[in-house]
Amino acid sequence: MNQFVLQYGKSAELLLFPHILELGMKKNGSIQANSFPATVAEGLRIYHIIEGRFEWYINHQPHVFYPGDVALIMPGIQLSSDNSVLTIGSFIWIQLAVQKLDNGHVLPGKWSRLSDSEATAIGKILFVNNLPALSRFNEVCSIIKCIYTELVEMEVAYQTRINQHIDELLIQVTRKITRQTHSTRDFPQAFTNLEMALRQDLSHQWTVEEMAGLVGMGTTLFTEKVKSFSGFSPINYLINIRISEAIKLLKRADISVTNIALDTGFYSSQHFSTTFKKLTGYRPSEFRKNHLRNI
Repeated sequence: MNQFVLQYGKSAELLLFPHILELGMKKNGSIQANSFPATVAEGLRIYHIIEGRFEWYINHQPHVFYPGDVALIMPGIQLSSDNSVLTIGSFIWIQLAVQKLDNGHVLPGKWSRLSDSEATAIGKILFVNNLPALSRFNEVCSIIKCIYTELVEMEVAYQTRINQHIDELLIQVTRKITRQTHSTRDFPQAFTNLEMALRQDLSHQWTVEEMAGLVGMGTTLFTEKVKSFSGFSPINYLINIRISEAIKLLKRADISVTNIALDTGFYSSQHFSTTFKKLTGYRPSEFRKNHLRNI
C-alpha cells in the first residue's frame, strides 16, 4: 500500500463520512527536520506504527513507539516530536470526530450502531484512560486498512461497512485499554536496558556480538529480535540511535560538529556528515544552522 492522506472537506472519498476527519499512511525514508510539527486536533487520533522507532511527545510526555504499537491521542491533546523531527519508518492513522459531553466524556456520533450503554461505556474508558501508548496492537492497522479499501473500492453497502469498521476499532481500542492495566511495555526490558547502555557509551564502536552479549543472546537470535521490535538490522538500529543523539547535541551551539561526531561513535566528522546527510537530507552544519535560526 502506497502512502496517502485523505481529509474531510478536501478528499471526495470522505464526502459521506464527516466523522472521518483524516485518514492516512506515511512512509518516511529519511530523518526529516520540521516535518512533524506539534499539533492539537479536535478529533480522536489513532496512530499505528508499521515500521521504525518513533519518539513522540503526547501531552508533553515522552513515549517511544515500535512496530505494532498504537498511539492514542484524545481531542485537544498535543502530539509532537523532538525538534519536529520525523524519523525513518512508516505508520498509518485515522482521526475521528467525536461528541464531547459537558463532563469531558466523548461519544461516537449518530453514525455508530453501538447501543447507548455501549457508547457511554466506551466514552468513559477513553476519558479516564492514562495509557496513550498501547503495545503490540496490530488489529488497529488491519481495521484502518479495511476502511481505506472500502473507501477506494466503493462497493455496495460500503458506507455501512466503513461505519461497522469504525465501531469495531473503538471496541478493540477500549478493550485493549482495559486489558493493559499497567504502563509496562511488552517491549522486553532487556532491550530497553540495551538502548540505555548504548546511549551511555555511544563513542564506543559497538559490534553486533557485543550488543547481543549485553542481552544474553547469540548474534542470530539477537538480529531477529532487533529486526522484529525495531524494523532495523542491529547496525542500522545503532546508527539511528547515534543520529537521534546527534540531533539533540546539534541544538547546542557550544559543541563542535567534530566533537559531536566522535561523541556519538562516528570515525570522523566526514563519516558523520555523510551518514547524517544520507538519513536527514542535511549536512550537520546545515541542520544546526536551520535549527538555531528557528529558535
